[in-house]
Amino acid sequence: MFDKMKGLMEMKKQADRIKRELDASTVEVNEVKGVRIVVSGSQNFQSLEIDETLVNRGDKERLENDLLRSVNAAIRQSQSLAAQKMKAVMPGLPGM
Repeated sequence: MFDKMKGLMEMKKQADRIKRELDASTVEVNEVKGVRIVVSGSQNFQSLEIDETLVNRGDKERLENDLLRSVNAAIRQSQSLAAQKMKAVMPGLPGM
């Protein structure tokens, strides 16, 4: 039983380390021309930049759709980064 507790404590330490690494990691997405999004590995948005030419066009619906696609791409990349880090540390964990 003590060995299991020790193993769980070690897994918690590794999970905490991974969380710190993810907080420090960033993913940058430029999939849509003129829209740049930076998200941390823990999925907090760091920045959002929109090229002035998109704003000047006055095409609100297109800009909203471009932002939506970019945000979703940034989230997918951030989730992938988190999964890779978790898989490297905890390869036997189900679902990884």
